[in-house]
Amino acid sequence: MEPLQYEIDLRPGETLQLPQSLVDQIGPGQWRITIEPSDQSNTTSIRDHGGFLNSYAPEDEGLYDNYPAR
Repeated sequence: MEPLQYEIDLRPGETLQLPQSLVDQIGPGQWRITIEPSDQSNTTSIRDHGGFLNSYAPEDEGLYDNYPAR
């Protein structure tokens, strides 16, 4: 099994709750759980458009020309 890594943002007054998808993957055996502060200077946004923009190729130019501008 590949190591799992989750990033969780707790705000004042909130308590830690593990995602059910993580809990479902833990079964019999020995496990090591490590909790450490996130390196805020090295985080990247999950919700960006980089995947789309990086997939745009020069041959795609004009692909959307038939759609009206908004």
